[in-house]
Amino acid sequence: MSQSMEPRFPYELSCQSVISSHRHSHEARYPGRRILHLAKLNIPPMGSTRWLALLVAGCLLSLSGCTALQVRMGWKIYLAKTPVASMQVSLPAGPGIAPGEKLPLVVKFTQPDGKVLMSEGQGGGKIMWKELTVVASVVKANQKGVVTLPRDPRVSDGKVAHVAITVPSHPDLHTDLDISLRYNIKYTANFSGSGGASGSNGADGQDGMSGSSGSMDPNSPSAGGNGTSGGNGSNGGDGSPGGDAPHVQVHVALRPGSHPLLQVVVSAAGQEKFYLVDPDGGSLAVSANGGAGGSGGSGGRGGRGGSGGMGSPSGMSGSDGLSGRSGSDGFPGRGGNITVTYDPQAKPFLTAIHLSNQGGPKPVFNEEPVAPLW
Repeated sequence: MSQSMEPRFPYELSCQSVISSHRHSHEARYPGRRILHLAKLNIPPMGSTRWLALLVAGCLLSLSGCTALQVRMGWKIYLAKTPVASMQVSLPAGPGIAPGEKLPLVVKFTQPDGKVLMSEGQGGGKIMWKELTVVASVVKANQKGVVTLPRDPRVSDGKVAHVAITVPSHPDLHTDLDISLRYNIKYTANFSGSGGASGSNGADGQDGMSGSSGSMDPNSPSAGGNGTSGGNGSNGGDGSPGGDAPHVQVHVALRPGSHPLLQVVVSAAGQEKFYLVDPDGGSLAVSANGGAGGSGGSGGRGGRGGSGGMGSPSGMSGSDGLSGRSGSDGFPGRGGNITVTYDPQAKPFLTAIHLSNQGGPKPVFNEEPVAPLW
């Protein structure tokens, strides 16, 4: 009897497939980059359970991001064992960062022979961020090389964001970057009422029962029984009304300068939100619309009448039940009052502020001196 060529252990094939798939995925992501083959790891043939277990463990470790295995496979590099002449950091998704925005950093390393290495993540390289130390001011930086500017503009107004990067394994290496701040984005301040709940659907009526069978024998005919009527479907529930929006107060001051900006504070329902708006491309949309009413539930379907029983004559079929009425949609909520108090210097830039309070009264604008809001 010939010996089977199939793997003696089901994990043998699955683990090889996992590594092959992982390798092909890496090659597709980084075309032209050499991937270390398993044969170069000096792993003995799949002949023993011990080595099989080790290889399966290796597969799991590679999928979970084991650093040592990734370095051995050539996917990552230890900087401590790599000569580096210089480094440079950039913000490719820049040039600036806006409040609440997240942007990835990229670090480029140049070796003495001119070869370039890139950081992982946005840089698509082999240098791990945990090999680097990032110190940030104004912005915040996480362990994956992504910087975030807080949403509150009071944190950043008039300041310069900065990141400084060092390499503990190469004390002589250092790079830093000033990150410009921008406020020409589309902000939203939504205080609209909540939507109403939808009505429940009506229950379907029960189908009628078929009539009993009679006899069609010419010598002793009997009539078939009549089918019973189907039950009526129940009505759908009405939707509940939408919520009313609160009263909203908007205060606008101008921060003058060669590039004027609008300081805006929007307050409603015990909340206060701060915005710094660049009228050259930026805007703020304030919404205090009434909430939409909930949709009415669908009426239940009427049950089908039961069929008449066969006989001589056949029984009559029952009538279908009536379908239930669909529920009515809920009424929309009322829009909130919006009052805008603006400094006279800010008047030429009010077109950057857009208001919406559907179902409410016309917004009110008051022009009066407004001191700096922070």
